[in-house]
Amino acid sequence: MREPFIYKGTIPRIVFGVGTISMVAEELHYLDRRKALVLSTPFQEKDAQRLAEQLGSACAGLFNGAMMHTPVDVTIEALRVFSDKGADCVISLGGGSTIGLGKAIAYRTDAPQLVIATTYAGSEVTPILGQTENGIKTTVRDASILPETVIYDPELTYDLPVNMTVTSGLNAMAHAVEGLYAQDRNPVSSMMAMEGIAALHEALPAIVGDPRNPAARTDALYGSWLCGVVLGAVGMALHHKICHTLGGSFDLPHSETHAILLPHTVAYTEAAVPHLLEPVAALLGTDRAAPGLYDFALGIGAPTRLQDFGLAAEDLDKATDIAMRNPYWNPRPLEATAIREMLQMAWEGARPASS
Repeated sequence: MREPFIYKGTIPRIVFGVGTISMVAEELHYLDRRKALVLSTPFQEKDAQRLAEQLGSACAGLFNGAMMHTPVDVTIEALRVFSDKGADCVISLGGGSTIGLGKAIAYRTDAPQLVIATTYAGSEVTPILGQTENGIKTTVRDASILPETVIYDPELTYDLPVNMTVTSGLNAMAHAVEGLYAQDRNPVSSMMAMEGIAALHEALPAIVGDPRNPAARTDALYGSWLCGVVLGAVGMALHHKICHTLGGSFDLPHSETHAILLPHTVAYTEAAVPHLLEPVAALLGTDRAAPGLYDFALGIGAPTRLQDFGLAAEDLDKATDIAMRNPYWNPRPLEATAIREMLQMAWEGARPASS
């Protein structure tokens, strides 16, 4: 007998396919907007400039200061530019950092957002904003945070470096994996989760072998979209809490942290609900999902050790303490000693046990 459930959809307008970058002006017209502030990171400034030239008078200006973990002080600076330029919407061109900034502006101004996704972050289809202030990362969920339109053009990902592809893809998979054991999981979100995981499981090794493989790039973007929908539809648990702790308090890189921690947070939770993760284990061809995820990540060249990204051994106790504050719901309750042991494993890059 199926468990009772509630499903609430939160999917924005999706424009998916090769060449859809050419439809930006058309989508602005659909939103009835005339002056867009284009957002990017410094790394993608040239791409943002090309987009601005393409838009012509529909571009109010550029802001290329988006940063990882969406620092509030950067948002304040961007809001000044938004106001000074007389913008009536934002276009976020890029991955999670730029998308986060667009959401932060929308949350404070209710401005419409058009996202052009160039990584596999998945956050572009969620009403969730994570932002950092005074070394602490917090999250807020609000309808105004959900972008109105998302453009997915696989051609924009062809030149995404393989290392970024791998960690971004594993970041997306983490959303879907946690969705399978979410407190408010439902058949629709679980179906999307497994479809997204399967698409990325097939696509990522193919991209490692041929970074400009059109079919694999398309499948990866499709998979990341589904994983993002799951992130927006159900609550997250231990994995995202730990990643927010390490990112906000220790400035660890976002997607790399997700990639490293996923097998370990799954191992922690899988001990309590192995039946909910059986579909992932079956897809990976292993008895348990956690070691299968570790082996998959290792096989595609993903990072496996937190120590390689600046987290010191003496930081692990502090990270445990922060993670235990206001903990997210998790199928296996958070236990300080076990969390500390889990972080030690992730710091060392040890393979989770198979039972």
